[in-house]
Amino acid sequence: MIELHHLSKIYKGVKALDDVSFTVEAGTVTGFLGPNGAGKSTALRILTGLSRPTSGSATVLGRPYAELDRPGFHVGTLLDAGAQHPGRTGREVLTLGAMMLGLPGSRVDEVLDLVGLTGKEGGRAVGGYSLGMKQRLGIGHALLGRPRAVILDEPANGLDPQGAHWMRGLLRNLAEAGCAVLLSSHQLHEVEQVADRIVLIGRGRVLAQGSVAELSRGRTLEQTFIELTSHADRSLA
Repeated sequence: MIELHHLSKIYKGVKALDDVSFTVEAGTVTGFLGPNGAGKSTALRILTGLSRPTSGSATVLGRPYAELDRPGFHVGTLLDAGAQHPGRTGREVLTLGAMMLGLPGSRVDEVLDLVGLTGKEGGRAVGGYSLGMKQRLGIGHALLGRPRAVILDEPANGLDPQGAHWMRGLLRNLAEAGCAVLLSSHQLHEVEQVADRIVLIGRGRVLAQGSVAELSRGRTLEQTFIELTSHADRSLA
């Protein structure tokens, strides 16, 4: 469903991504885990057609994002929860998205309910939203077209414990419905609780990938993560 194949990206002589390869299968949640600056957002920008790779390829449903017909029905994305007009209400944001996809207004109400925003909250200007509310709105916007793949960058930022629990349940429900979910985060605990597979990245390189059990091997995932990222830092120092 989602594939990164030998993906590399060089910015001004600096390798932001170095031969990154992994796949996300239908019906699974894959955690894309790494410290800030590891290359996660760069990879997602290439995957969603916002940046071009120096080499390699990134595809959704077997095609580059830019070549998808009506991509909102195939892949839902949330790369920046704050990237909404602050003067529009949450309902207006979703209504505009629904109109672009040719969806009925009833879908807006369904999505508001899905992400736990009340009618009153939907009627408020986005500029007055908390970060957690913006995350919920952004996730809702990503799900308007009932996509088969979902790509989320740091969706747990700003969510309180109840909101984080809600998000994990939502992602599991999406996967159980056959969706391929790619979840990027630096929050190891959140990813560990929801992901079927984890891809660890550091300094632009995939350090390891597999299930939590495969990556831990008798240790905590945190210990594995610290060891691998520390080794990557030393090797590139």
